[in-house]
Amino acid sequence: MSGTRLEFATRHATEFVDITSQIRDEVRRSGLLTGRAHLQSLHTTLGLAVNENEPLLLRDFESLLERLAPTGAGYKHDDFARRFDIALDEPVNGHAHCRQLLLSAFATLLIEEGDLVLGRWQSVFAVELDGPRQREVAIQLEGEFARPTREGAEGLVELELARQLMVDPEAVASPMRRLLDAGGKRLRPRLVQLTSAIGPRNDPLRAAELAAAVELLHNATLIHDDYVDESTHRRGRPTVAAAEGPERAIAVGDFYFAKATRLVAEIGNPGVTSAVAEALEAICASQIDDVALRGTYPGDRDSYLRVIRGKTASLFAAACACGALLSEAATDVVDALRRYGDLLGTAFQMADDVIDFSPSSGKPVGLDIRQRVLSLPLIYAAEDRVVGPEVRRLLAGSLGDSEVGRVTELVTSTDALPRVRKEAQTLIEAAVRELEAVELDGLQPALVGVARSAVDRSS
Repeated sequence: MSGTRLEFATRHATEFVDITSQIRDEVRRSGLLTGRAHLQSLHTTLGLAVNENEPLLLRDFESLLERLAPTGAGYKHDDFARRFDIALDEPVNGHAHCRQLLLSAFATLLIEEGDLVLGRWQSVFAVELDGPRQREVAIQLEGEFARPTREGAEGLVELELARQLMVDPEAVASPMRRLLDAGGKRLRPRLVQLTSAIGPRNDPLRAAELAAAVELLHNATLIHDDYVDESTHRRGRPTVAAAEGPERAIAVGDFYFAKATRLVAEIGNPGVTSAVAEALEAICASQIDDVALRGTYPGDRDSYLRVIRGKTASLFAAACACGALLSEAATDVVDALRRYGDLLGTAFQMADDVIDFSPSSGKPVGLDIRQRVLSLPLIYAAEDRVVGPEVRRLLAGSLGDSEVGRVTELVTSTDALPRVRKEAQTLIEAAVRELEAVELDGLQPALVGVARSAVDRSS
């Protein structure tokens, strides 16, 4: 089921507002193929009707309403001395309320082959009886929805990202646009869109809005990370801090942290808002831990896992949970998807650590070593009985080009990289088992594919 609101302004009473095309647009945007559209007026002086949109007929109906409930007649509703708690701007509109009783506040329309089932001359009207006003009609769509293709779903997110940046100040929008245009895997928005189709409420547009907000939040974290790490390149291009300076980088990251959380809050789902807020809290806390642990570089596995579960896995978990919450999925499904996202995010970061030792990473090989970023392959190499002492000695000193090159050689000479890769694959299998334990409305293969591709990659 999908729900939305039609909003429009009326100019006078009595006015027949043809809302047929707006309803059709909502049906098409939702992907409803076969089912029903339930309409409800949210006002006691706005009725709904299905009839012919012909001016003479509408004037006849207006005359009929005037005869049955004349303007200015003696209505007890308009005798404010008999009523309590009357607002100062309460209008004299007893005739409008009585006329609405002759209409209906509800209508149900059939949908076949993705369109309204209407006769040749039929239109759907919102009948204004007391305008001019701002009006709302609630719509709920139920039935069989088309699942958007991956290309179509991704296109919705890209359109939403472009739309959001278009209204932002150019000083912050331009650096964020360059970062987004540089690419990225868009895994987090992909997870939002997949999981948002699992529950009974399927709304691709709301899912795209949430997915775009999550992607903006993710990129804001990258901007701050690159500043803290003094990184010069991201996705093969200069980082925001390198191109714009540290002050601008902090401002851009802060702006999109704030904007992303506002967009999430405006979706109006408290569970979604809480999940994203918890992820943002975990990201910030783990960033502090990350910086503090660099004094014991290269650290240990437990500290490393604590940091990456906060910095990386928390947003993966939130993306999965948020999509499911948006679709009103069952609690056990939401919980399973949150655990799936946590395991997937952890494995994804481990795979990234392995890729960092490859020229295909999009940044200079050894950059993480130079910046003393926590890395599981480096931790395992430092524990190696043969090369470990030399690795620790090099890391304890200044890290110039020769030292970084030598550490890279030592890491690749051990079993550290295949060991981390195997560990990541084990986590992915655990994530897949989480999916097997719940009903996912046919989406399990897509989520399994996302998980396996997260570690089976070279960049």
